Amino acid sequence: MLLAIDIGNSHIALGGYTEERLAFRSSLLADPRRTADQYAVEVRGILELYGTAPADVTGVVICSVVPVLTQVFRSVARRFCATPPLVLAPGIRTGLKIGIDDPAQLGSDLAAGAVAAAAKYPLPCIICDLSTAASFSVVDASGTFLGGAIAAGPGLSLEALDRATALLPQVTLECPASAIGRNTAACMQAGIVLGTAAMVEGLCRRMEEELGQSCTLVLTGSWARTVAPGFQRNLVLDEHLLLDGLRIIYYKNRK
Repeated sequence: MLLAIDIGNSHIALGGYTEERLAFRSSLLADPRRTADQYAVEVRGILELYGTAPADVTGVVICSVVPVLTQVFRSVARRFCATPPLVLAPGIRTGLKIGIDDPAQLGSDLAAGAVAAAAKYPLPCIICDLSTAASFSVVDASGTFLGGAIAAGPGLSLEALDRATALLPQVTLECPASAIGRNTAACMQAGIVLGTAAMVEGLCRRMEEELGQSCTLVLTGSWARTVAPGFQRNLVLDEHLLLDGLRIIYYKNRK
């Protein structure tokens, strides 16, 4: 089994692949204070929960936006797999053509998402990863990563309101039935959830105008399912996109 690990600022997604099939998906909280032993215990428990013995793990691939946790999970991987983990970094073969100013600055998570989107969906496409940040990636019709945009994600917006205001309550984010809230909680849900959807649609429209053609919109990330009902345009909801990209990249680099 291949274990794919996507380390984000808030959550760590784990996917177990048997060839091309995603056998299971799970997640952990991202906490740089935790040790490799602590995470190893949790990863072992997740494997056993889904009926997989640690000895069944034959390969590990990692992408990370948290350098401290990258090193932690290198150590975790060595506890389960004799083969060193493949960590996405400059120099790793992805098959992705990169058109940004400095290709070395391309985040490994963005690269993994773009590789999967180019393999699975019609091009050109715009990938929006709604996680801690809302990250946009544009891949043109030739499969070249052109660039994108970065904004605050829904959870970060909610945290900012909580920290900076005295009277606004804590609410659970879900897509409201109306853009016109009739109580404080509904107003916050409309502003954050529908506001995020409107921001994504607006940026996508501008990107399509610059490209001169319409794009497939692929929505992924921990907040994607919450925000997706608020969209007024067609989109593809793919919550496993980055894990699929890691799988593809792993097999491109396996000797």
